[in-house]
Amino acid sequence: MTNTLNTDLGNAPVTVIGLGLMGKALAAAFVKAGHPTTVWNRTPGKADELIAQGAVLAPSAADALRASSLVVVCLTDAAAVRQTLGPHRADLAGRTLVNLTSGTSDEARELSAWTGDYLDGAIMAIPDVIGHPEAFLLFSGSPEAFEQHRDSLNRLGTATFFGADPGLASLYDVALLGIMWGTLNAFLHGAALLGAAKVDASTFAPFANQWVASVTGFISAYADQIDRGAYPAEDAALETHLATMKYLVRESAAAGIDTDWPARIQALTERAINAGQAGTSYASLIEVFRGKA
Repeated sequence: MTNTLNTDLGNAPVTVIGLGLMGKALAAAFVKAGHPTTVWNRTPGKADELIAQGAVLAPSAADALRASSLVVVCLTDAAAVRQTLGPHRADLAGRTLVNLTSGTSDEARELSAWTGDYLDGAIMAIPDVIGHPEAFLLFSGSPEAFEQHRDSLNRLGTATFFGADPGLASLYDVALLGIMWGTLNAFLHGAALLGAAKVDASTFAPFANQWVASVTGFISAYADQIDRGAYPAEDAALETHLATMKYLVRESAAAGIDTDWPARIQALTERAINAGQAGTSYASLIEVFRGKA
């Protein structure tokens, strides 16, 4: 396979390594956008649909790396990245490696040592949304590499760069996923609670969505308090929250619903109050999460 390195960034050649559901979506977005796209996967059959769309299957990982100036890898974990690309590190010279594999911030920093043109990334979208603006992708690492390939990366969704620390994208990733899981757990618990009273989850969902939208206002206000290091109870004091939390625990127990989720929230709030945060806003619970309470 010939080396197709060039600096024509309008439709620069790109290689995608790893063709799981997300990897195939990434490669398909590049093909659709007109990028000459080379793909490689340990199981070649996964590339059949992409080849039909115009992608080229590389015979080996080394050939895949040499095919393009922009190499995007989306594998199971950092260990798979090391195993797949480690033997071919010399072929990364002069290329930008974009690692969209989930992992820790320390793993991202370790892999960044493989090449100066390294970008770590996180995908905040499902495969079906890749290639559309509502998909947003987080990047950190080489500022020069991001600027060079910004247009190509924007073909996958809305690309945002967080700075030179390669680990920042991974930290944003897990922090945002924590919000997702926390919100979904709260909805599922609420649906179980109302379900005990014969209320369908689909009936509850519109009210849950409306309230989640309102909660975003609290996030903005509390972020300012956190940055200032002061937590005035401008909406409600912790004691007010705690009183209502106890009702949620009692209602859950009475309905035979698992109380672990609301009991944990209550316990966090009690820890904050016991540590001297009485009379403050809910934002003061950050001191508990910081290990100071």
